[in-house]
Order: sequence, then C-alpha cells, then structure tokens
Amino acid sequence: MHKEIIINSDPKETRVAILEDKQLVELLAERPEERRIIGDIYKGKINAVLPGMQAAFVDIGLAKTAFLHASDLAASLREDIDFDDDDAPQNGNSGGGGRGRGGRGGPRRRPRREATPKIEEHLTKGQEVTIQITKEPISTKGPRVTQQVSLPGRYVVFMPGLDHVGVSRKIPGRDERLRLKKILREIKPKGAGLIVRTAGEGKTKKDFKEDVNYLVKMWKKIERRSVSAPSPALVHREMSLATGLIRDLLTEDVNEVVVDGNEVFHEIQEYLKNVSPELIKRVRHYDGKLPIFDAFRIESDIEKLFERKVWLKRGGYIIIDQAEALVAIDINTGRFVGKKNQEETILKTNIEAAREISRQLRLRDLGGIIVIDFIDMESEGNKKAVLEELRKHLKRDRSRTKTFAVSDLGLVEMTRQRERPSLLSYLSDDCNVCGGVGKVMSLQSVALKVERLLTRIGVNTQEDLVELRVSPEMAHHLFAENSERLASLEKMFKFQLDVRDDPRLRRSHIKVIFPRTNEDVTDRFRP
Repeated sequence: MHKEIIINSDPKETRVAILEDKQLVELLAERPEERRIIGDIYKGKINAVLPGMQAAFVDIGLAKTAFLHASDLAASLREDIDFDDDDAPQNGNSGGGGRGRGGRGGPRRRPRREATPKIEEHLTKGQEVTIQITKEPISTKGPRVTQQVSLPGRYVVFMPGLDHVGVSRKIPGRDERLRLKKILREIKPKGAGLIVRTAGEGKTKKDFKEDVNYLVKMWKKIERRSVSAPSPALVHREMSLATGLIRDLLTEDVNEVVVDGNEVFHEIQEYLKNVSPELIKRVRHYDGKLPIFDAFRIESDIEKLFERKVWLKRGGYIIIDQAEALVAIDINTGRFVGKKNQEETILKTNIEAAREISRQLRLRDLGGIIVIDFIDMESEGNKKAVLEELRKHLKRDRSRTKTFAVSDLGLVEMTRQRERPSLLSYLSDDCNVCGGVGKVMSLQSVALKVERLLTRIGVNTQEDLVELRVSPEMAHHLFAENSERLASLEKMFKFQLDVRDDPRLRRSHIKVIFPRTNEDVTDRFRP
C-alpha cells in the first residue's frame, strides 16, 4: 500500500490528510482558536466531589469544568490496575497518539469494582490536582481527565506512577515482543511504566534509551511547573497537530510527507532531527502553484463530507445520518442491478458498502454507537462474509472499534472510540433555519473556502477584476474577519476583488463573476 501524509498549513487553519493508494482516508484539522486539548496537562482545583457519581469536577481554567471519575485517580491510590499491552494512550493531539489512536493503552481496570477507591476518601473541594485531558469537550460536556499521566514519545509511552512494561498489540511475533519487554525492563526508570509503540518494532536498546531520557526530562519539567504554578494553569501543552501526527504516524510504511507551509516544514524537520534523522528524507516541501489539496485532489473529497449520500462504484449507495445518541448507516443497491441472481447482487453491494463504511468512519471521524443496516440477505454464509469484510477494513482504523454479530433484525451494531466531536461538527454550525436538526458550513469554513477558490483563480488566470458574490452574513464576516487575507490575495495575484452581498444566496453558496466578460466562472474553479 502506498501511504502519504499531506499537510496544508495556513495561519487560519492546519489540515492534515492521510492518503492510502491515493485515496483520502483520514482528515484532521485544527484552528488556532479551536486548538485540540487532548494530551494537555493542567494544574486544577476540585470544584465539587460527587460520591453518588463517584466523580469530581475540576476547574482547569476552561469554559467548562473537567470531569474526573474515580477510575481515573492516580495509580498510587488504586488497587485495580492491570496492564494492557496496547499502543499509545490516546491523549495526543494528533489523529494519532491522539486521533496515536491505536487503542487507549496503558493501565486498564480489572472488573473488580470493590477495588476502585471511593473518590470522597481521596479528593476534597478546593484541593489542587495535576490532571491530563483524555477526551475533548463534546456538546454540553466538559473534557474528561485523568490523574494517570502518559507521555507518548517516538517509540515508547512513559507513564509515571506505574511499575509495568508492555508492548503494542500491533507488534507481531512472540520473540520480538519478549525482546522488547527485556529491553524495557533494563532501561525502565524507577516508579514509571513503559509501553512500546508500534514504531518501536525492531528498534535497538539505544533508540529506546534516548526516547525514555527525553520523556523523563519532559516529565521533570512538568513536575516543576505543577509545583510552582497557581491553579488553574496549563503546565504542559501537547504538540501541534502536524508534529504530533509525525511523531505518531511517520513509520516505515509511510512513503512520503508533503508540507506546504515553511514554518510547519521546519518544525517537523527539527523534531525529526532530534528523534529520527533517518526519516527526514521522507519529508518534502511543496512549492507548486496549485493549492496543495487541489494538487493531490483532496479538496473535492472534503466537499463531499457534507453529503448524507455516498455513492459506491457499482451504482449502490450508503446514507449516513448522525444523531446525538448514535450514527445510523443505511445501504441501498441504487442503480446496481447485477448480472445474475438477486442474492449475489445484494452480497456484492454489501461487500462494497462494508469497505466504504470503514473508510467513511475514519474520514468523518464518527464515534460512539454505530448501527449499520445492510441489505437483507438469506444466506448465513453471505452475512458472515460481509461482517468479516467490515472487520478486515476496520483493522486499518487507529481508533478502537468493536463489532457485534448481525442481529435478528439484520443490523450490525458496533462502537468506535470517540474522543472529540466529529469532523462534521468541527466544520459546521447548527442550522438556524431548521432549529439545529441539520447542519450548515460554518462562517470560518466558508471564508477559508473563498480564499482557496480565489487562489485557484489567481494561479490559473490573468484576470485583473474578480467579482465575488456571497450571502449578506458571509459578506459581513469576510469584511470583519478576513479583509487582510483578501487584500493579501489581491496583492499576490494582482487582481482587484469586488465583494458583493446577494440575499438570494445561502451561507455556503459562492458565485464568482469575471466583470469584463460578465461570465459566471464558479463551476470552472470548483475543486
């Protein structure tokens, strides 16, 4: 498989696309004002202790108080710790570490409820605590936090307060796993746990020692800041989206990383120079004329994320509906009628849908409870084949998934670990027309879409006059928030931009006119 990581860095937004055989399978995005906080470490103050919920609320200086459950107390207070030989804890800022999303990893609770400490015996209102974010705020809920800190490195995860070693389940081979555990026991700092990450397969003792030393120094800095800082305070910030992904995803199976921004390119090079200099040659700077996501044909796939209907190559389609409680996915044969019997037509459609669903779950970052309504089949063997196809392709997913057998109603129920709002939630706002039942592209997302559209025009034409027509609210947003950026584009491409509001247009609709010929060129410059 040919695997690429494409990074589009912009002052307003950083976007990272993961391609497998030239097909977009994951998209992560981050804006400065909406920075992800998974993996950040705070010194907070207990606001309330609720024995009935066995939980506490912690003020960490954010808009919403953080939620700390008794099962997430520091390891030194608990007797129910077991060690899970899994990959990095998912508290990094990447789609990896953070979206590594190879599984939660680290300590895991045995089903011994009586061993979990009573929270009211260990925490009191006003008490100061050091905690780490494990789950982003979602909807009305604040972030979920833990006292069990974990710091992901290039090859290992360092977990202060534990006295265990583990190896990622994704590393095969009994001999290799035993070799890695032996190395960890030899280098493990006292009073700390270590887990080998997937990237650690085949690495030497020297590689691990350097990684552990780096993480130990980081932890000592965090401890010093936590002691001196007044609460609430941020004492450690996770890596940026782009660098965190490089840490978690740039392994031997990645063919190339392409970055368009100078600052992010140099940031990644500096990081790799310190931890994996041999991988620097895989990272190249993009200096093409077209926007990088246009050059790799990614932008058009992003546009389709707002569509409920996803067409399959054979003519069938799937419908994806996101609700508060679950995600519902329906499959239809559509235009595909097959050449033989109906059962075979349905099987082929369901098999194709299983592959596409696994991709869409990753691409849209859908999580929680997911219910899939495959087309009814008579053969138990066919039902099993579809389920196996789904599970096979879900193995590529860095988020933890669990699928259940086909139910009596012909439904497949599954869960996918969710740590943050879906990509659609990030890119959109609740629709003020339908009362929040549907979604519309957010003003900032449309503004960035406008900038990319104007860049395409500037790169591909010599026009000196460009008229942009948008909705009144969009025009107001562009003048208030993006005027400097638009002026910069005018200067860069030597055209004069005339922005006009058109009450007939909806928020996400954009029209571009070339005044000299009065030609509507909107469709010509779509991604």
